[in-house]
Amino acid sequence: MFMSRVLFPATGFTTADAAKFYRAVAKYLLPHLRDVPVSFKRYPDTIDGESFWEKDAPSFTPKFVKTCAVPRRGGGADIRYIVINGIRTLTWLAEIGGIEIHPFLHRTTHIERARSVVFDLDPGEGASIVECCEVALLLRDALEGIGFTSLAKVSGSKGLQVYVPLNGDATHDVTEPFARLVAEELAKKYPKLAVAKMSKELRRGRVFIDWSQNADFKTTVSVYSLRAKRERPYVSMPVTWAEVESRRSLDFEPGEAVARLRRRGDLFRRVLTLRQELPRLHPPRSLDYARDDEEVVVHGIRLPKPKSQSGRRLFAMPKADELWLEMGGEFHRWLLRPGPIAVHAGKFRIEKSWYRGEEKALDIGAYEIIEGSFARRRFDLYFTGKTLQGAWVLEKISEDPKHRSWSFRPAS
Repeated sequence: MFMSRVLFPATGFTTADAAKFYRAVAKYLLPHLRDVPVSFKRYPDTIDGESFWEKDAPSFTPKFVKTCAVPRRGGGADIRYIVINGIRTLTWLAEIGGIEIHPFLHRTTHIERARSVVFDLDPGEGASIVECCEVALLLRDALEGIGFTSLAKVSGSKGLQVYVPLNGDATHDVTEPFARLVAEELAKKYPKLAVAKMSKELRRGRVFIDWSQNADFKTTVSVYSLRAKRERPYVSMPVTWAEVESRRSLDFEPGEAVARLRRRGDLFRRVLTLRQELPRLHPPRSLDYARDDEEVVVHGIRLPKPKSQSGRRLFAMPKADELWLEMGGEFHRWLLRPGPIAVHAGKFRIEKSWYRGEEKALDIGAYEIIEGSFARRRFDLYFTGKTLQGAWVLEKISEDPKHRSWSFRPAS
């Protein structure tokens, strides 16, 4: 059991509050996550501190948490995505600060099949939720014109998403070009309001219709997921088309979201059951994406990649009395002394040769932040190395900002 800590300083909303929220909405949320691999955004401190995406299940993931092994496009060890099939896993995610849940559009049983097509409507500079609503309504009408029913939800951030339920055997190779075709045709028809190209310069005053979310490796924020985009917590909630037409404020804080669910039920349930078929299209060549870098394994330990979308970071012990920890793209150097004491001795740029496993070291591997930050003067860490393994605590000895000594000890 993790100790509760503040996630949103402006409101005092804590990890315990997040767990309470997810338990309250679990009845409605879990059917949407059943057997679906997810990525999640994790906050080891407050939302004002560091955050990162977790794709691979953290090394400290409990045994009761189900995972799904998915091959990497670039080869190497499979990615172990977490699958949220019960309240226990949902609670654990909230307790470790993994409050933003982003599922794939497929289930673990058929990762090639997309259960829905999604259009992510993102307002550019000078646009707002009002313009997103206008584009969503045009999108709804265009989809109805070719025989498709769609549903809408707010992202919990600035935008809105439109889903076309499928629940058949359509693959991502079909859904992605379909979404692109619809988005580009709509942008062509309403060029002052919408854009379907990725360039941010083109989005000013317009709404970007992001069709690329339908790629097999992309995720979209889950319905009923908390968001950490603003100083207060908001929830990604389904809305009726009448509410979209009203163009009124569509923000839902956790308490409002729970009350609305109890009053109206799951407005997104048709996403799970409605069957619709897409025409079969061939993906254009421009849908090719860059492949992952090759995986590096040293002494049986898989090294993290630079700028990896994961909580796994590089650590190295070049000699017995030094520990280097990757933080913010740099190595932070700690001098290990008896006590056990770790003296923070500055930071420096990481040479790529360390990621390639080309440098000599007593130990090298990956570590993960369970929780903590420099602001809290404590890090709870989990190491996966040849000799440095398991849970450790790095905690500052003094509150004096000039004091550089920390204790470094195995977690009790």
